[in-house]
Amino acid sequence: MAAGGADKFSVLLPTYNERENLPLVVWLLARTFCESGNNFEIIIIDDGSPDGTQEIAEQLEKIYGSDKIVTREIISVLFSSGTAYIHGMKHATGNFIVIMDADLSHHVSLYFIKQKEGNFDIVSGTRYKGNGGVYGWDLKRKLISRGANFITQVLLRPGASDLTGSFRLYRKEVLQKLMEKCVSKGYVFQMEMIVRARQLGYTIGEVPISFVDRVYGESKLGGNEIVSFLKGLLTLFATT
Repeated sequence: MAAGGADKFSVLLPTYNERENLPLVVWLLARTFCESGNNFEIIIIDDGSPDGTQEIAEQLEKIYGSDKIVTREIISVLFSSGTAYIHGMKHATGNFIVIMDADLSHHVSLYFIKQKEGNFDIVSGTRYKGNGGVYGWDLKRKLISRGANFITQVLLRPGASDLTGSFRLYRKEVLQKLMEKCVSKGYVFQMEMIVRARQLGYTIGEVPISFVDRVYGESKLGGNEIVSFLKGLLTLFATT
């Protein structure tokens, strides 16, 4: 819990080859939190990027201060979103955790407003509800995303409209509990988090988001990730 009982938001930002994106996304986050009057910290967890992302992160820490920017590096063949979040939570001092990508696909939204409206345990961004949407993807990528989400809804009936997104807000203790329960890696990890949350009775609010394809760099989504996603989906269906 943040000091004095006031809410504090810890943003966990896994990175790999994001040296062009990182300064801008940190600036956007800092501006949003400062304008809203919310206390925050940004924890950058880099996967040994060869493009100098870690050096950029360290420069940002000097500019914004070590109370606002925390830089950590992981060099592991087992690196994934899950391991990055586990590592990042060790250094998080906020009572709310925000997870998001550093590729500028996710606009910086005021998730904390939605959280306060319903006192939710989790607030998840959705591309498939309200005025949410996807921009910059080709037809193949859109079909993969829509198809994955449709199959997931049919098989798992999770009660949430977008399970594969990676822009969410959690109560810290809720995220810690879910991390203990989840076993998936890669893209399936985000889906399992929501499924487990429903099983444990946590409340989930949704915020429509406009997902814009990355400005710099290349997407990590490939054939191996798609196969892993389908295997993970069937495993969840069989075990939940």
